[in-house]
Amino acid sequence: MAPKKIILRFGKDISEKPIIVHLAKDYGLVFNIIRANVNPNKEGTLVLELSGEQYEQGLEFLKSQGVRVQPLAEEICRNELKCTSCGACTAICPTGALYLERPSMEVRFDSDNCVLCQICLKVCPVKAMAIAS
Repeated sequence: MAPKKIILRFGKDISEKPIIVHLAKDYGLVFNIIRANVNPNKEGTLVLELSGEQYEQGLEFLKSQGVRVQPLAEEICRNELKCTSCGACTAICPTGALYLERPSMEVRFDSDNCVLCQICLKVCPVKAMAIAS
């Protein structure tokens, strides 16, 4: 089975549980952590490549633990024509995927660093950020 990319979102009540260990040990799943972010409130986002024969059972385990599971079948895109380079998105981007390029002070987007938190969609005043599937 080819690895599938998924996003796991979890709250502070889950952040200290060894859920990834259970995926490997109890379900025989192979994982590769692509991105991980846990904020000071211990809420987090984890982007994984996951594969194995008990893939669906592993996803059900995650959900039973309160983890929100989302396939990484979509991506964030930036409409360069709409963007005014105001920088609102760069201040809130948790991974630095959106940043100001100096000295031009133009907003740039590195999709490889994006973890699909979608905060940029909410703060962009001109709606230059969107979800593409």
